[in-house]
Amino acid sequence: MGTLTKSGIIEEIVVNTGLSRKDASEGIETFIDIIKTSLAKAEPVSISGFGKWKVREKGPRRGRNPKTSEEITISPRRVVTFSLSNVLRAKLTNKI
Repeated sequence: MGTLTKSGIIEEIVVNTGLSRKDASEGIETFIDIIKTSLAKAEPVSISGFGKWKVREKGPRRGRNPKTSEEITISPRRVVTFSLSNVLRAKLTNKI
């Protein structure tokens, strides 16, 4: 089974809803833009039955350059984390 891409999602929407490819594409683009905008403001995004994205601050930490073994300081940064909803977790667990 291959990777589901944005164009694959759009195709599934077209097939399952009868929407035009243009409308499905605009809907997905808008959906993604809303999520990106919220995360850029460090606001969590939660979709019931699916999961939650949160922005987390990571402080500076010590690391090592794997090529030279030289110690370096990894700069602080913001990262996005995703946690599954219990509904999706149960669905995935039961399929194994």
